[in-house]
Parts: sequence; structure tokens; C-alpha cells
Amino acid sequence: MIRFRFAVLTIFVLILSSCSASDHLSQTAPEITQWESIATPTWYDAEAHDTISVVTWNIEHFVDEYDSPYIDNDRENNPPEDMDERRELFAEAIKKMDADIIVLQEVESAAYMQVFAEQHFPDLNYRYFSSRESNDWYMNVVVMSRIPLGMLYSYANPDSYIVDIMDDDGRVQRQNFTNNRMLSVDVLVNPEYSFLLTGLHLKAGRGERNENWRIGQIDLLRDHFEYLKSVHPDMRFLIAGDLNILPGDREFLHLLGDDDSPIFIDPLSSVDSFTHTSDNPVRQLDHLLPNQKMMEDLVQGSAEVLFPFDPDTMRIISDHLPVIARFVTTD
Repeated sequence: MIRFRFAVLTIFVLILSSCSASDHLSQTAPEITQWESIATPTWYDAEAHDTISVVTWNIEHFVDEYDSPYIDNDRENNPPEDMDERRELFAEAIKKMDADIIVLQEVESAAYMQVFAEQHFPDLNYRYFSSRESNDWYMNVVVMSRIPLGMLYSYANPDSYIVDIMDDDGRVQRQNFTNNRMLSVDVLVNPEYSFLLTGLHLKAGRGERNENWRIGQIDLLRDHFEYLKSVHPDMRFLIAGDLNILPGDREFLHLLGDDDSPIFIDPLSSVDSFTHTSDNPVRQLDHLLPNQKMMEDLVQGSAEVLFPFDPDTMRIISDHLPVIARFVTTD
């Protein structure tokens, strides 16, 4: 299988090796790329977070009331009349969940979420709103967190392969149209506990081309994960998002990995955990997948699909249900 690797990763390895030799890397959190130059915010109390909760939720075309001149889409240009009701219900759902980190899909912008949080639930103390938004589309992945975040990695620029699908010239097709909807960010809980959070909204649709499109996206992610793991063998990883993949699909198994790459685990594999559609869930598209290292920290029984409201109300907010998991961050 064709794999796409970056020369820049080699440069990063050399830089990190040099930093390590000169003691610029923190020695208290060797599993993550955390530099001593990164300061802990004065407002943050790490001791208040002996456990943390992470939610993923696709909130379905969640747009603001303003028309961006750079995006030409009817829904973004003229939001539907039910958006005000959806916004109010979404805010109430966020308050009910009270999660430390929320990975949202199909959101117009991080700026919108920041203003929304300040207006609707300032007491929840979300301070970080990270994204890498599309230049010409309105559905983005946004990470909203009250835990300090470190380096943000975007996969928007590189092309990934649409594996085994050929163009008219006999070359493997490639794309970066949806890769902005993949991002990773270091989560810096305390000096001894950090992890890489990867927020995803993979290509939608069934059929070979869409499946191979997702395989190519996963290959891009796995190359990055394998590089990080080679530098930090004990690194914790957590994948969160709408993967548009069902458990057991070949893309799902490809993402979980094998003995030669980071192995991800589905903590909901033994229970029915359907997330779509929200008023009559019959399939699981939304996932929280820790690697083995982070799975050791999972609070038993904490991974579950959430129903903040009754099915009809949930369907007003979105066609997806949120998924939550909690992790212990102290020995």
C-alpha cells in the first residue's frame, strides 16, 4: 500500500533530539512534546483535575447568524429558522454534560464557539477553542477545552491518497479537500499527565471510493502517530470524532492498528452504543478511541452515549448523539 511520509518529520526528529540533548524538553512529561518554555496559565489549578472528561459530538450544520463573504452556501448564507432554538438547546446540553474537553464537528468556526461559550455558559470556564478551518466551507472540527492545550497539528495541507482509485492517467487519486477536518492537539493536564487528542470528521458516504478516501486519511494520521510514538514510546493518544465508520468496517480495523503501530481500543465494543440518528439511533458513527496506554486510565464504565434530553429534543439539536469518557490523571 502506498504510504505518504513527510521529509519534515525527519527535521522534527533532529530538532527534538537536539532539544533533548540541551535539556530544553521537559523531563517531567516525557511522553509528549512539552517544552519548558510552555508556561502553565496562572488561572489553571491542575490539582482540581484528578480525572478529566472528554466528549465528542457532531452538532450538524451549526452555523452563526452572520454570512461569511468567503463561503458560498445557502445554509451558511441564510441560517434556517430553527437555529435560535437549536442554539439554546445546545447550550443547555453542554451545561448538563459539564465536560472538560468537547470535540465538536460541523461547526462554523472556533471564534463562533468562543463567543457562544462566553454568552451561554461562562461559568464552565472554557478557555481554549482550537480549529483549522476550511477557507471555503463551513463545517469544521473545533476543540473546546478548560484544560490547557499545547501544540496544534493540522493535516489540512498535505494531500492524502484515495487508495487504489485511479485517475484517467493511471495515477492513484489524491485529495486534501476534507483533511482540514482532522487535527491533533497536545492536552497538558498536569506535569505528569498529558496526551495527544485527535479530533476527526472523516469523509462521509459508503462505497469503495469513499471507503478508500477514509483509508488514505487514516494512513496520514497513522504516519504522524507512528512518528510521535517513535520519539515518545509511552505517549497517550485519544481519537475523538465522527468517523463515518461503523465498528467492524475495514477502515475501522485499519484505524485500530496492529502490532507495528499504535493500537487503539474501542471501550464501547461490548455494548450497543448507537449514535445516529439521535431520535432513533441504529448505528455508531461517533467514537472515542484511546490507545492502550490511555486505556489504562479509563474510568471503568464511564464511556457511554449521552442523552441530555428526550429523543425528539435531541433531534432538534443534531442528528448525532454525544459520546463521553472519563480518564484518571493521577497515580
